[in-house]
Amino acid sequence: MIKGNFIDNLPKVYGMYTGGFLAFVLLMAMLEQLGVGADTIGILFVAFTVVIYAGIGWLSRTMQVDAYYVAGRQVPAVFNGMATAADWMSGASFVAMAGGIYFGGHGYLAFVVGWTGGYVLVASLMAPYLRKFGCYTVPDFIGTRYGGNLARFFAVVVLTVASFTYVTAQINATGTIASRALQIPFEVGVWFGLLGILLCSMLGGMRAVTWTQVAQYIVLIIAYLVPVFWMSNKQGFGLVPQFVYGDAVARIGELEAMYNLGGLEAVEGAKKGLKALSTAHAAAGDSWKFVTLVLCMMAGTASLPHILMRYFTTPSVKAARQSVAWSLLFIFLLYFTAPALATFTKLQVLDPNLATGIIGKTIADVNALDWVQKWANIGFVQIIDANGDGLLQLNEFFMRGDIVVLATPEIAGLPYVISGLVAAGGMAAAMSTADGLLLAIANALSHDLYYKIIDPKAETKKRLLVARILLLAIGAAGAFVASLKLTSILGAVAWAFDFACSGLFFPIVLGIWWKRANRPGALAGMLFGFIAGSLYLYNVAPAFLGNDPWFGIDHLRFGIIGMPVSLIAMVVVSLMTAEPDAETQAMVDEIRVPSGKTVLDSTH
Repeated sequence: MIKGNFIDNLPKVYGMYTGGFLAFVLLMAMLEQLGVGADTIGILFVAFTVVIYAGIGWLSRTMQVDAYYVAGRQVPAVFNGMATAADWMSGASFVAMAGGIYFGGHGYLAFVVGWTGGYVLVASLMAPYLRKFGCYTVPDFIGTRYGGNLARFFAVVVLTVASFTYVTAQINATGTIASRALQIPFEVGVWFGLLGILLCSMLGGMRAVTWTQVAQYIVLIIAYLVPVFWMSNKQGFGLVPQFVYGDAVARIGELEAMYNLGGLEAVEGAKKGLKALSTAHAAAGDSWKFVTLVLCMMAGTASLPHILMRYFTTPSVKAARQSVAWSLLFIFLLYFTAPALATFTKLQVLDPNLATGIIGKTIADVNALDWVQKWANIGFVQIIDANGDGLLQLNEFFMRGDIVVLATPEIAGLPYVISGLVAAGGMAAAMSTADGLLLAIANALSHDLYYKIIDPKAETKKRLLVARILLLAIGAAGAFVASLKLTSILGAVAWAFDFACSGLFFPIVLGIWWKRANRPGALAGMLFGFIAGSLYLYNVAPAFLGNDPWFGIDHLRFGIIGMPVSLIAMVVVSLMTAEPDAETQAMVDEIRVPSGKTVLDSTH
């Protein structure tokens, strides 16, 4: 059926995969009509997709260094764009972002603008030049560009902290999905999610992660779009929800005014990490908060190692540029839809004219709803009759923002097969990003710390064994931290972006564009930027000291403190110390020339 090279047959392979997945969805719909239980369908959806990803991971296993670290540098631009989009569409994008917009209003669009705008920085400042450099990891670039093991070690530290913070959020998302789909405690669900993540990445490294991420993107984008189109047409708003949800926003405004928002502070449920529907615009923030969050998310996007690593896998510099454009297109499909999803879901809950509306109904009737019971059983929904009148008020219904997307099909009364599809999509989104993050950490530790610093004479087999052991250890640590529920999915992701831009943004950018940048400057930039941002986070985060923020810069935006410190320290120290040698400066000139061989060879 398939002849010739695997790379040449990619359109056919993934066309068959997509057709098979859609056939599976139809089979689940038929089983639902035949009376198969919702819980069984949910389990089948999650289990089927995880088994498929694990199978791709097994088939992509390798013991070649080039294949393990950079997928042999042969991933075509379109498919690398899909893999990057899946890598990017994390639990935060798929599971938590629409929930943030649902509760926080337009202020949360700063995440969308920042994350998307960050790819402009990636395309114009970084991706093509890092591909021309020919490195395996971001610390690989830092260590070679500036010279010395200390610069490489500092980059590994920043990478590990940022990526580990991010990966705990993804494992949190997999735990949320697994706990609902399998009806198991969240603390058990995170370990189930981790198992699936490791099966995808452990044996084949970047090659396995790349091909599973393409498969995961197909699942997640179908799962995200179907409920939104369904709700838009069911509610009579039109065929293309992304362009018509303005009327739904206006209707929500009318309903919120009618329900007379306010008075939540005394309700104990709000202290348990759940949010009430009536906090609709509390977190919208002003323009200063919006702009600073956008800046942090943009610079963080351009600093996150698991994203930059994706562009090391393309065949050429030109393909790296094209990959960024394809990445933006595939990401756009989801981000353009998130506000519509949040809007239609909120209307389903608020509008008394819809069969799904719950505000104003008796507490007993609402508690009897199947979806309320099942999400309440695992601690994600709570109803408190604060005034004792037996009727559900707007500020008596509490729900974690992290479940808005996952619960949407049930809230909207859609067939349960759509809930299973969304659960599979959310699992795909969280797993794809966690795969990339765990690989980024393990590769940096095995290649840059173990091979480059500790044991430069290590054989290939030993290097890859170390990478796999580290993958297991880091994943287990991430699952443990995720089970503690220290912050929300979206909060943990924002922290990861801030850590990355505080320590890595300017050392990478100036390393490409400023020949005068030297080793002492890079060390100062990474050290002082990272420490300044981390100390500010510790000072203002509610989970730590919880002090008042400076100039409205809260714990989601601490990169605004770290980045200027990093830039000033790097520039001042570089100018006060000797300039790099002529060979290094010539290397910096060379990486900005699109044609020609890579600076580093494949055996470095």
